[in-house]
Amino acid sequence: MLTYFVIAPIFIAVLLYLIPFFKARKALVILAQGALFLAACYLFFRTRETEIVTIVGEYSGFLGIILRADQLAAMFVGLTTLMFLIITVYSFNEQKDSRLFWFLLFIWEGAFIGLFLTRDLFNIFVLAEVSSAVAAVLLMYKRTNRSSYHGIIFLMVNVIVMQFYLLGVGYLYMLTGALDMEYSHMIVSTLDRSRLILPFALIMTAIAAKSSMLPLFTFLPKVQSIPRAPVSVAALFSALQVKSGLYLFLRFRHLFEAIDMTGIFLALGILTAVVGVAFALTQTDVKRILAYSTVAQAGLIMVGLNLEGVYAYVGSMYHIISHAISKSLLFLATGMVIRVYNTRDIGEIRGVLRSLPVVGVCIVFGILSITGAPLFGGNISKYFMMAEVNLPLFITMSFINLGTILVFIKFARILFGTPSEEVAQQQPIQVDKFKQTAIVILSALCLAGGVFGPGLVRLLFGVDATVSLGGFVEKLIILLVSWAVGLLLTKYRHLGRGGLQRVTNRLDFGFRGITVSMGAFLVLMLVLVGVLM
Repeated sequence: MLTYFVIAPIFIAVLLYLIPFFKARKALVILAQGALFLAACYLFFRTRETEIVTIVGEYSGFLGIILRADQLAAMFVGLTTLMFLIITVYSFNEQKDSRLFWFLLFIWEGAFIGLFLTRDLFNIFVLAEVSSAVAAVLLMYKRTNRSSYHGIIFLMVNVIVMQFYLLGVGYLYMLTGALDMEYSHMIVSTLDRSRLILPFALIMTAIAAKSSMLPLFTFLPKVQSIPRAPVSVAALFSALQVKSGLYLFLRFRHLFEAIDMTGIFLALGILTAVVGVAFALTQTDVKRILAYSTVAQAGLIMVGLNLEGVYAYVGSMYHIISHAISKSLLFLATGMVIRVYNTRDIGEIRGVLRSLPVVGVCIVFGILSITGAPLFGGNISKYFMMAEVNLPLFITMSFINLGTILVFIKFARILFGTPSEEVAQQQPIQVDKFKQTAIVILSALCLAGGVFGPGLVRLLFGVDATVSLGGFVEKLIILLVSWAVGLLLTKYRHLGRGGLQRVTNRLDFGFRGITVSMGAFLVLMLVLVGVLM
């Protein structure tokens, strides 16, 4: 059955491209995405009982291509189909000449699903490359000079990134004689750890770039904020593209469990989160603020994944889901705001709650969720991530959340004030019902993720994690204090702005700087692994 999950989106993509009737294509798009989401839900409940394995072709054993669905893979497949279903609803009336757009969207979905289900090291390379190529074409969909330039840069960066991965896999194949992850893990566990340093460093360099870790993150926010690229593509970058790197990190951490690099990736996650917040605070483009906030949250998730304890792992995984939903909501709602205000400058957008009340309320829901407000999904995920940490890490993670609050206090300025005369003259503003439906659904999911959080944690991860009254009150007090401090600091937002801007300008690499930073990161990994081993 797993083969169909990969083939079905590709088959639907071809069918959509060949169907000449516009209305028939639109009907098929919704039906197909709904069916894929229901199938993913069925897959998830099947994996609660046992792991599902499909051997592709006539080969047996580790020599064939094997698809495996455990609860981790099934969760990511479910998240993928949910996000693409929401994007389909949002884009339903947006694309006039929709044939190519839907074709690319379903191919992208199939690549993501295949990436989460395969355990073949070379297949991961192929599917990651397909995903990057399709994403680059979608970024260049409007065919403007700027979108074409950034799309090509994105594609070239990803080609270089995956060469690191391919070299690591080639070296690993020389050691193990297999490409299947499970079999390779058995062989790797018997090898001398010194022989694993080079493949580990090569593969983890690629994964760090895919996860937007420091210093390899700067190209992703740039492509997310391309002016005329579809906002739905930017939402999928935050929801799935970065998360696929974190998924691969979990898989390869298991493969290389003989090498304990928890401390290094913990520090890397903290630095990425702090720098991501700093970049977000210095932006004036609303889409770039959201894009750099994604980098900060990816760093926070990396911190959680490298902490000890079941609660920290569960909280990190739950934050992957809650962040995907809330950040997609913010990107999609912001796209609607940009369309009405005809600008992306945060200083020129005011009064969204007056001009677009439903969109404004949805943005409020997204902000409350991503900052960890009570009754929202982000509160549950951050509660569990911080439940078992020591005092220094607790303070560090609270500081990162304070930075997130500062970012979204800045972002929330678009909600208040008086709309410009140009916007006021558009009253009543016509809002696409499908777009509005999509962001309302995401807002409801943000709220449901908090209200039913403990139950969803039990359902998704099989962990009976409860929120104690004392712990809830403690986190609530910390959150309120953080908001108060954040509001106080915004009154003195000019302090340190020049120095912070200079720092972010130096770290904002172009194509050459990104490629050099990849080499530097590889050397650093080789040195650290060699010293610590």
